[in-house]
Amino acid sequence: MSVTTTPTITEVPTFVEAPLDGRVPSGPVQTMWERTKFDMKLVNPTNRRRFKVIIVGSGLAGGAAAATLGEQGYNVECYAYQDSPRRAHSVAAQGGINAAKNYRNDGDSVYRLFYDTVKGGDFRSREANVYRLAEVSNAIIDQCVAQGVPFAREYGGMLDNRSFGGAQVARTFYARGQTGQQLLLGAYQALARQIAAGTVKMFNRTEMVDLILINGRARGIVVRDMVTGEISARLADVVVLGTGGYSNAFYLSTNAKGCNGTAIWRAYKRGAYFANACYTQIHPTCIPPVGEHQSKLTLMSESLRNDGRIWVPRAPGDHRPAAQIPENERYYYLEELYPSFGNLSPRDISSRAAKRMVDSDRGVGPLHNGVYLDFADSINRLGQKVIADRYGNLFDMYENITGENAYQVPMRIYPAPHYTMGGLWVDYYLMSNIPGLFVIGEANFSDHGANRLGASALMQGLADGYFVLPSTLPNYIASTKLEKVDENADAVKEAVANVQGITKRLMSVKGTKSVDHYHRELGKIVWDYCGMSRTAEGLEKALTLIPELEADFWENVRVTGTEGEINQELEKAGRLVDYFGIGKLMCLDALERNESCGGHFREEYQTPEGEALRNDEEYSYVAAWQYAGDDQTPLLHKEQLTFETVKLATRSYK
Repeated sequence: MSVTTTPTITEVPTFVEAPLDGRVPSGPVQTMWERTKFDMKLVNPTNRRRFKVIIVGSGLAGGAAAATLGEQGYNVECYAYQDSPRRAHSVAAQGGINAAKNYRNDGDSVYRLFYDTVKGGDFRSREANVYRLAEVSNAIIDQCVAQGVPFAREYGGMLDNRSFGGAQVARTFYARGQTGQQLLLGAYQALARQIAAGTVKMFNRTEMVDLILINGRARGIVVRDMVTGEISARLADVVVLGTGGYSNAFYLSTNAKGCNGTAIWRAYKRGAYFANACYTQIHPTCIPPVGEHQSKLTLMSESLRNDGRIWVPRAPGDHRPAAQIPENERYYYLEELYPSFGNLSPRDISSRAAKRMVDSDRGVGPLHNGVYLDFADSINRLGQKVIADRYGNLFDMYENITGENAYQVPMRIYPAPHYTMGGLWVDYYLMSNIPGLFVIGEANFSDHGANRLGASALMQGLADGYFVLPSTLPNYIASTKLEKVDENADAVKEAVANVQGITKRLMSVKGTKSVDHYHRELGKIVWDYCGMSRTAEGLEKALTLIPELEADFWENVRVTGTEGEINQELEKAGRLVDYFGIGKLMCLDALERNESCGGHFREEYQTPEGEALRNDEEYSYVAAWQYAGDDQTPLLHKEQLTFETVKLATRSYK
């Protein structure tokens, strides 16, 4: 196979002719995982302590994986930039976690969860992975109950559940308060047990800043001690990345401020393929922005859509308070446009519909940049106590932020960057194209396709960490001759020197503008041209603007402090350098995909009704990008997607 590179990032990418192999086993998806588990090789329990596994990230995916592999007897090192693994971003997930238990006897099943996920992702996911995710989902609930996670329960003691967008069944399990927090505490206690047992060594306040390859295999990482500033190499037999998504490329997102894309981007620059970068999800129920001073956006759980009705004034330009707009002048647009799903329409569809309302001068609130989420009907029907029991913490949070009592006036919501379906490409075994580099949770290109159903992020993180990786990783170890790594190897020294070089360059600029200034400007570009709506013209413009901003950054940024101490400005600067690259790849990927699907909406490709128009004949593939140099267009690998179990169809939620 021969490949060439193109000189500029805006030119047509070079395709690698050989199709990318996802190593999906043969046979029906319904029995694939059980057959695969039996066929995979095992590591003798007494031999496991000989093998060291590095896990980067301690959220639901990384924490669950570290705990489980530690329990199995492997020698595990877990790295987190937070001061404790219990503070991972997973803690902020409010709404719930999906599973196909069918407690309501309302028609749910593993197959329906699989079907809803494939359809919800607009047929841009790998069937085999999605079916496995649905299959192990029920075991997740059992695992978490055994850990004591306080899921909400019905009066009789059965676990309670509710609906989320994109499904017509109630399959979302939740904890009163923050579901993610409770699930993370469950994983955290399992992890803490293994830390106490000595099978897991925890390194807090330690950030991965490069990947070490030896003889083509992932054999370690370079880390920066965030307290002392020390840069050092850590070696192992296997490296696992569970570092979450890259939504903070938008600057304003629902992610915690510390969330970043550095680990996966630096792995990409070492040769790991980055897949479907343009598949970013805009969450439909967030508190609208209020001004330039904001550093993040606040998520309101999608569960609110079970009882809240979404509407705007029917007449454009009607800016009266909600109480002054009579019922017949209210436009319940989701209920009218999508009667089968209504307010529980999937996130991508609901978000674009809200954008159309605001763009048509129907926006509500002081800045006319939101839509109403109204609980008046539910309160009248069920009583305020019932609504407070279900969502009281969210109503309290909303009032603390906005000063408005949502029991008395409608909430105001607007879509915001949330989850990223793109990430490092992995095969069926969760291994990247780099042998020995596994990627789990939101950090991989995921099982969701072009759009994620609500409550499926926690499901994927725990599925990967508790049930999938603990089977596939030992298979790699047992099938591979892993030679001892020399700590003084040239590859190790080069990786450490590379990070030191980036650090010194950042500290030496001595400009006049802050890191946040550049991040805010990058976020505006990515949001304006690669957000809820994209055009070829806009994406081409972004691919000009981002390099210009990046060049200005290297001329005029000022990183205060020194490198040998706690230095949050240096941390942010290093992460922003990577976001420049991620932003460019997002735009390039969106420009290359001449269709609309899920969260990727190209205005040139839409139905007369304004819905996404897929091109299955030309774009039923995973777009996996290979780094070719800072000034070169990356190479494009394609993994063709086949749909043997769920037939390709135009999505309809009407």
